[in-house]
Amino acid sequence: MSFRLAAYAVCIEDGRVLLGRHVSGNWTLPGGGVEHAEDPFDAVIREVAEETGCDAVVERLLGVDSRVIPAADRRPGLPEHQNVGIFYQVRITGGLLRPEPNGDTAESVWTPIPDVAGLRRSSLVDIGLALARARPATGHVAAVPVGGLIQH
Repeated sequence: MSFRLAAYAVCIEDGRVLLGRHVSGNWTLPGGGVEHAEDPFDAVIREVAEETGCDAVVERLLGVDSRVIPAADRRPGLPEHQNVGIFYQVRITGGLLRPEPNGDTAESVWTPIPDVAGLRRSSLVDIGLALARARPATGHVAAVPVGGLIQH
């Protein structure tokens, strides 16, 4: 089994959410892996800057999601994978949206929330939006159904 600890930014403004289009074509939230000895709080700010070109501040912790993706749902030859994602409500404070230099984010776009359902997207987007809507006191989101246009 592989394991990843990651921090994700849920940036919602005027009924829109900030999404990044991965070079694979899937849409996702700004964010990514927490580096060794890095605080996830710092990681999410770093990831937003790297992927979008924008400065951001964390407003609150939304919650933590832990899910296992079975080997059968991954590319052939890849093992079962556990992703522990820490989701933060983040506000953009400056900068200009741009592609990630030498990275995997081809573009970042403010997307109307109703339009998200029609996008080929990472399950992380639905998890982040569910946490932003529910703001569970425990910080734990109930299982978010995965299917349709959602990709791992």
